[in-house]
Amino acid sequence: MENEKKSEVGAQALAKNIRMSATKVRRIIDRIQGCSYEEAPVSPEFMPHKACYPVSKLVLSAAANASTNLGLSKSNLFISEARVDNSTYLKRFRPRAQGRGYPIRKPTCQITIKLNSRLTKKQNKG
Repeated sequence: MENEKKSEVGAQALAKNIRMSATKVRRIIDRIQGCSYEEAPVSPEFMPHKACYPVSKLVLSAAANASTNLGLSKSNLFISEARVDNSTYLKRFRPRAQGRGYPIRKPTCQITIKLNSRLTKKQNKG
């Protein structure tokens, strides 16, 4: 008996301390998750958001990691996981009335994109 088992082989790219809020990046990430590699870097180019540029660069970087390190062809790749996490805040102070300082928290985020290639392997049960 021959069973076909789908195994996923993939690569990832990680961007740390991106200077924008995680919720603004998530609206881009949610659109490209599950897309093929051909669609993923193209679709953010037509969106009017600041977060599109680092996300598309990260998709290209993950594809380069997959082709260079693992020898996978870019035509078989798809985005299996795209995740945005909150990171540390840049803390600044703004002068206010009567000599007081008012804290300003500038958010940063961490973006992770994983690309996988689906391969079918035939396994024999003994």
